[in-house]
Amino acid sequence: MIRLNELLWAFIGLLLTIGGTFLEAFIASPMWSFRDHLLSLHSLGVTYQIGGVLLVGCMGGKKAGVLSQIGYLIMGLTWFPVFSQGGGLGYLQEPSFGYLLGFIPGAWICGILAFRFPPRLEFLALSCLGGLVSIHLTGILYLSLTELFSWTPESSQQLLNTIIQYSLFPLPGQLVVACAATVIAYLLRHLMFY
Repeated sequence: MIRLNELLWAFIGLLLTIGGTFLEAFIASPMWSFRDHLLSLHSLGVTYQIGGVLLVGCMGGKKAGVLSQIGYLIMGLTWFPVFSQGGGLGYLQEPSFGYLLGFIPGAWICGILAFRFPPRLEFLALSCLGGLVSIHLTGILYLSLTELFSWTPESSQQLLNTIIQYSLFPLPGQLVVACAATVIAYLLRHLMFY
């Protein structure tokens, strides 16, 4: 049975995932020269999408996380262009779709781990890391299956290069976003007394 607060967090998670798709993640660093601006922004090469997935898992739990990501996938595959490159059923042939599928087990694992232990920073970080790992494992599994069964038109592409492009290159930026989601979840869980 789904409780009202889980439905609320599922809706919030859906909005965070959609909004995070279109917001690029930046990091600020201080400038050494005072003639310029005081801060310099550097792109992390990723969006806040994974942060939304992990945050809803940490705040709403496994059911809210799974519901929000199922809703996100249904929206993207049917009516709304909420994925980074649009949407529709044709997106099933995109190499990045496996990572979008990974949002479901990622939010689930993050939600399980986040509520298994007290809301301490290290436990929330572990839950976000577990969610991020499961997203990447699902994406790599999907890439392997599409290569094995030649589901995509670009099946001549080498599997290792595709995994490097979709898993290894964005991983440092995604780790920074996961750390930010950890800190936000830690603060919110203490402010909300749960």
